[in-house]
Amino acid sequence: MRYEPRWESLDRRPTPTWFLDAKFGIFIHWGIYSVPGWGVKGQYAEWYWHRIAKRGDDNPWWQHHKRVWGETFDYPQFAPLFRCEYFDPDQWADLFARSGARYVVPTAKHHDGFCLWPSAEASRTWARPWNAVETGPKRDLLGALAEAVRSRGLKFGFYYSLYEWFHPLWRSDRPRYVQEHMIPQFKDVVLRYNPSLIFSDGEWEMTSAEWRTEELLAWLFNEAPCRDDVAVNDRWGKETRHKHGGYYTTEYAAGLPSADHPWEENRGMAYSYGWNRMEAVDDYKSARELILLLCDTVSRGGNLLLNVGPTGDGRIPVIMQQRLVEIGQWLRVNGEAIYGTRYAGRAAQWTEGRIPEQRYGDYNIEYKLLEQVGQRPRPDGQAVKQVFFTRKGDVLYAITAGWPGRQLVLRDIEAPRNVQVTLLGLPVTLPCKRQGRNLLIEMPTLDPEATPCRYAYVIRIPGARLLPSAETRSSGPSHK
Repeated sequence: MRYEPRWESLDRRPTPTWFLDAKFGIFIHWGIYSVPGWGVKGQYAEWYWHRIAKRGDDNPWWQHHKRVWGETFDYPQFAPLFRCEYFDPDQWADLFARSGARYVVPTAKHHDGFCLWPSAEASRTWARPWNAVETGPKRDLLGALAEAVRSRGLKFGFYYSLYEWFHPLWRSDRPRYVQEHMIPQFKDVVLRYNPSLIFSDGEWEMTSAEWRTEELLAWLFNEAPCRDDVAVNDRWGKETRHKHGGYYTTEYAAGLPSADHPWEENRGMAYSYGWNRMEAVDDYKSARELILLLCDTVSRGGNLLLNVGPTGDGRIPVIMQQRLVEIGQWLRVNGEAIYGTRYAGRAAQWTEGRIPEQRYGDYNIEYKLLEQVGQRPRPDGQAVKQVFFTRKGDVLYAITAGWPGRQLVLRDIEAPRNVQVTLLGLPVTLPCKRQGRNLLIEMPTLDPEATPCRYAYVIRIPGARLLPSAETRSSGPSHK
């Protein structure tokens, strides 16, 4: 099919199946902003240049920059310091493979315009060395990472910012910026690396007509070598988010309520995408929180694009590595309930799970403990917890947030009379019985060391389907 440069035609292109099946990807925000690696906590450190542009005593970004780097040190002077001397693309790719991610999306160019590949347009239109091959590491960082990632069987894409804060043409003549800089640069990076995904951004200043992105996407879908494989997002003009594009995006949000259209939640492990040296351990989500975030997102038909922010010398901070490794350990046991699954008809329910009395005893103690594991305590000694649902073929998966206790009650579910219910990672059949519209599943008694994984557990129920329920849910659980 040939696509015309108008949304009515472009929106008919289906999102590639690989993206719908992958579910989990790695975002990478890395550039010369990683050299200062600093930001006000709760803000994006990759916006460093933009934030220091306003000089004054009331701007903490500028005050920090002046104190550490000096008021005559301009942001472009960070480029030669972005040496990436410890960057090992094979080590990065091994880590991403261990995490269980299926695709990797580095920032080819962020809003500062600095490129991680040998972009001739960048250096020509900025009138300075403004790519990683001509300054800094003097290396094609994007190409090296693409080769390493693909050698591990992962899909490779990239983030690309349409606009650049302080580009001379952007500030003086936006149509010329689009024609002479953005369009040829975009085509260059696509033709060099044949991405499986393009995460466009920085679209909010102009309409898609002004950006000429309908024209650009028609070229991508009709002419580019990656035309059959590439997935694209919804950030192509200030009117396009959640209206046009291959998949919709949410950012540090609860995601979208259902699977009406492919979508992806993207976020960092703490507050920032780019590395921020001011973020401490308590600012980072725990592995448990990130795993439940993945389960919640997938249960509603979405993907999770989880960010890492490497340092200016090319290292991924150890706390980020640790989080990825723990997610990968969980996915090695439970990936069957994540990869290739689809929305099950109801994303989740709050369900009852009986808790051994001797474990929690007094209600006040129970309340504190249950709050820590994401469960809602009740005065009668029971706990109500989140259960997420996914489906693959005729198999229904129920993913519990925490160990279910002695018995798991799944409401409004229909299952075959002799259904063989199992717990992923444990080679035994779980006793179960039907009770009206509910399915009661008896859980095994296990020592903590004998459980197949941590944080969340997957019940596999072949031939089951969820029945219409009065309980609805439009947002995910609180990931505190």
